[in-house]
Amino acid sequence: MISPSIPKNEKERLAAVEKYQLLDTLPEEDYDNITSLVSYICDAPISLITLLDKDRNFLKSHHGVPFSESPREISFCGHAINSNDTITIIEDSRKDKRFFNNPLVTEHQAIFYAGAPLVDSNGFKLGMLCVYDNKPRKLTQEQQKALISMAKQVINLFEQRYQNFKLQKIQDKLKSRNEDLKKFASVVSHDLKSPLANIISLTELLAYDNKDTLNKESLQYLEYLKSSSYSLRNYIDGILKFYKSDDLIIHKKETVAFDVLMHELKRITDTERNVIFNFQSDVEELTVNRAALMQILINLVTNAIKYNTKSNIIVEVDLRDTKDFYEFSVKDNADGIPQEHLDKIFELFSVVGVADRDGNVGTGIGLATVKKIISNLGGKITVSSKEGEGSLFTFTITKEML
Repeated sequence: MISPSIPKNEKERLAAVEKYQLLDTLPEEDYDNITSLVSYICDAPISLITLLDKDRNFLKSHHGVPFSESPREISFCGHAINSNDTITIIEDSRKDKRFFNNPLVTEHQAIFYAGAPLVDSNGFKLGMLCVYDNKPRKLTQEQQKALISMAKQVINLFEQRYQNFKLQKIQDKLKSRNEDLKKFASVVSHDLKSPLANIISLTELLAYDNKDTLNKESLQYLEYLKSSSYSLRNYIDGILKFYKSDDLIIHKKETVAFDVLMHELKRITDTERNVIFNFQSDVEELTVNRAALMQILINLVTNAIKYNTKSNIIVEVDLRDTKDFYEFSVKDNADGIPQEHLDKIFELFSVVGVADRDGNVGTGIGLATVKKIISNLGGKITVSSKEGEGSLFTFTITKEML
C-alpha cells in the first residue's frame, strides 16, 4: 500500500477546509440528497462527500456506509486530490499498487472508485464527491458529467454556508454596535439633560429676578440661551427615542377599538384644544402593536399641528383594512413640505429648515424614527405634499408582524 502524498499547498488547503466549518458537523439533508442522487445516477452502492483533514477523511455525507470518517493514509480521496484530472477513476483497485493490502479493499471490498474534486473559488481541493462499488466497472460519459456537475453543486452549498456565516457575523456586529449606541444615547441623555435643566431653570430665574435691571438686549440673550437649551434637550430626547424604537416591537399585539385609539391620539396631541380632527375607518377594531402605532401617529399628527400657521388646523386620520395590511393615512392642511426635501425627510438628521409655529427648527430625527418603526412592523411609508396646502402621509403595517 502507498499512502497519499501531501499536496505542496497543504497548509493553505487545510485553512480553506476549516473556513467552511464543516468538519465534525452532523449530517444535513441538502448534502445527503446529493449523495443519494449520485448513487442512483452512477448505479453505485456507496456515495460520499469527503473533506480531507490533516490526518483523516471526514465524510460530510455518507450514503451506503455507517461510518463518518476514515484514516487519510488509506483513503482513495487522498490520492485523488493530487490529480489534475476533472475526475479520478479507479476501475479495479486490486490491480493498482497504491491500494495493495489497503483495508478499504481487503476488508470493505472497495474495488471501484470514481471521484470529482471539490474545488473552492480559490482553487483549493477540499475533498471529493465520490462513488464506490464492490466490483470492477466503468462509468458512462453521462455519469461522469453528472458526477462533475454535482461536485460543483456541493461547492455551491459550501459557499452559501460560508456567506451565511459572514452575514451572521455582520448582523451580530451591527447588533452589538446598535446596543452600544443605545447605551451611549441613554448615558448622554442622562448626563446632559440634568445640567440642561439647570441651565434652563437658572436662566429663567436670572431673567425673572433681574427683569427690571437688565436691558432689553440682555433679556433677549437670556431668552436665546433658554431656547437653545430647549432645542438641545429635544435633540437628545429624539436621539434616545430613535435608538429605543426597536424596543417597541417587543410589545405584544392587542385588540383595540379605532375610536379609542383616536380619542387617545387627540388627547395627547391637541394640548391647546384648537384642532379639528376627522377620523374614519372601515373597521371598528384592529389588532395592533399599540405602543408602536401610537408613536407613529403621535409624531405625524404633532408635526401636522406644529408646522401649521393657519387659524383653523385640520387633521384627518383614515384607516383601511386590507387582506395583509392595515393602511393608515394622515392628512393635514399645514404649510406643506418643499418639493426638494420630499425625498430626504425620512433620513436621519435631515432637516427641512422650516421653523414651526413657535419658531423652532426640527432635529431631523422624528420622521426617521417613524420610518424605522414602520419598517420594523413590516410596512412602508410615503408622503405627498404641496406647499401652502398640506401633506398626506400614508403608511402600512403588515398584520403578520403585529
